[in-house]
Amino acid sequence: MEYRIDRRSGVPAFQQIVQQTKQALRLGVLVPGDRLPTAKDVAETSAVNPNTTLKAYRELEREGLVEPRPGQGTFVRRTLGRPETGTDSPLYGELVAWMSKAAGAGLEQEDVAALVASALEKQFAPGTTAVMGATTTRSTGE
Repeated sequence: MEYRIDRRSGVPAFQQIVQQTKQALRLGVLVPGDRLPTAKDVAETSAVNPNTTLKAYRELEREGLVEPRPGQGTFVRRTLGRPETGTDSPLYGELVAWMSKAAGAGLEQEDVAALVASALEKQFAPGTTAVMGATTTRSTGE
């Protein structure tokens, strides 16, 4: 696993490491038993201070996702993935096809990201329930 740190994002490097590790756990790129890169390796490939990586790994440990093994490294304890979230799932294939269609329509990466963010906000907004591709508002009884 190689971390990509975007210094212009405004998100602290340790949080980017946590987020990218969680994404890898959701997608099945990392599975229980896998060893995470050492802080030294991350420092060399991503130009971050080793303490930044150690801070991220401590956060992941607090969440029960990884465990340090003295003298051996940091290892994945559990996954966040579900069968529907893997890169071999039909949903992933549909998403890749949609992104190809968007690119073919002339959209740039930022345009696609804005559309996806908007759809995520709408689909998962508090008080809504997903129903076969549509969003409905839940009644609160008030």
